[in-house]
Amino acid sequence: MDILQISWDANPEIFRIGSLAVRWYGLFWALSFFLGYEIMRRIFIKENIPEKQADSILIYMAVGSIVGARLGHCFFYDFDYYSQNLIEVFYIWQGGLASHGGAIGILIALYYFQKKVSNQSFTWLLDRVVIPVALAAFFIRMGNLMNSEIYGVETSLPWGFIFEARGEDVPKHPTQIYEGLAYLVLFISLGWIYIKKRTKLPVGFLTGFFALFMFTARFLVEFIKEPQSAFEEGMLLNMGQILSIPAILAGIGFMIFAYRKKL
Repeated sequence: MDILQISWDANPEIFRIGSLAVRWYGLFWALSFFLGYEIMRRIFIKENIPEKQADSILIYMAVGSIVGARLGHCFFYDFDYYSQNLIEVFYIWQGGLASHGGAIGILIALYYFQKKVSNQSFTWLLDRVVIPVALAAFFIRMGNLMNSEIYGVETSLPWGFIFEARGEDVPKHPTQIYEGLAYLVLFISLGWIYIKKRTKLPVGFLTGFFALFMFTARFLVEFIKEPQSAFEEGMLLNMGQILSIPAILAGIGFMIFAYRKKL
């Protein structure tokens, strides 16, 4: 049954010029912002929001997501190290970004955008922003795949990946693909619901649906992931799952509140 198992030794660099390397992970991040901007621009045009606000929200979200993801990694997954090496918190090129931190960063950035730029409510903005964020999550997991990182435990399933770049010699669950496909389905679902049901949905429903779907998928996939940090060894629930629980509950709360407010 191992005929379909894949020996994975992808080069994380697309090309290099001297000391400058262009990496797949960086390309996928750039695609996330480019497509996210285009999606938000079209949404704003459709809903008669000044198009220039799409430029502003892109800047707010770019800063919020990158800063939040970096701080999330440093404080959630490797606090002992970074608390003793604070300057290295700024060494983003060395890798280390956490999606939960990125989510918190986006929420904070969106709050300031709503206060300083937008006339729409915070929840109204969230309902639109979650659509491109779901797509960005897909691209980021594809970047993780090209980096041969954040993969799963050993598996005998025929689609297991042997991550040779990491020195592995047995097939592991390609959890980057599992999560990425879940987030792609979420993006398509959110887009379809928005296009078909936008005028009928209560404010906050899309935000709740996003949080419930995304972090439930993350919670479940974590069961077959290898620990990202040494302190997670032997934990009943790892850090990714612990951080996902409040988001799942918030998603349920948003959906309940949205429908109660509509009634």
